[in-house]
Amino acid sequence: MSQGRSAHPDREQNSCSRPQLRTVAVALTAAAALLVTMTIPLPASTAEIPAIAARQRTEKKSFTDAEISDGFFKTAFGAEYHLAGRVDRIRKYSAPVRVYADGRRADRKAQLAKVVGDIGSRVQHLDIAMTETDGDANVRVKLVRDRDLYHTISQAYGSERAREIKTSLDPQCLSGFRKNEAFEIEHSDVILTVDNGDFVFLDCAYEELLQSLGPINDTSSVPWTMFNDNVSMGYFDIYDQYILNLLYDPRVKAGMTLAEVKAVLPEVLTDVRAWVKKVNNLTE
Repeated sequence: MSQGRSAHPDREQNSCSRPQLRTVAVALTAAAALLVTMTIPLPASTAEIPAIAARQRTEKKSFTDAEISDGFFKTAFGAEYHLAGRVDRIRKYSAPVRVYADGRRADRKAQLAKVVGDIGSRVQHLDIAMTETDGDANVRVKLVRDRDLYHTISQAYGSERAREIKTSLDPQCLSGFRKNEAFEIEHSDVILTVDNGDFVFLDCAYEELLQSLGPINDTSSVPWTMFNDNVSMGYFDIYDQYILNLLYDPRVKAGMTLAEVKAVLPEVLTDVRAWVKKVNNLTE
């Protein structure tokens, strides 16, 4: 988003820092927003990356209703880095999500397509897919070199805001979205760097794409979510599948308050549990 487009300047950001991984998510209300994330060549399977395979072997897969609900409320409401506007309502896409990759690296585009396909296969009520044309996309992913990241952020947010982001967050990844007055997300922008290694790319790609769909708030108090700056995944873990499936259940609507979501959550969670169990072949 350009610096001058601020008719409804509602932005939120999430981050995790260098030298670990630093991601940033930004959300807006009827203006544009930007999502930045790191990317790098992806092998045929995430299981081929040792750091990911090790995490999958030790992943916690059984959660109580209270544990799932706690993480959902902490990530779906609020924002780690809030610039303006209200963050006390559910924010999500109501329309199909189409993702466009802007960059020269065919290998990175292929990796991104795998990530998008994986997300689509695991979130029951989310219609998400890649598109070949920018004009058909409501999620735009820009693939850049790490050395060009700050310049890209400056182009998107203006030099003053870019300096603020760099000073306070020093991101390796950044994500954000534009939403309307009904809290429906209308557009997300993503920036992914292409030269920081397979694990960092996948960790950023999953986290920032997922946060650009609505759960933009980071939390340090939930140890099982990738939306925690102290946690790196590199894949779509079970716990975060619960969060995204709760968010995109049709009974959870954009604009709902915390109290309104709590009223429908028990019924929704029962159905979400059945779906997550089925799609992941869980025995519990």
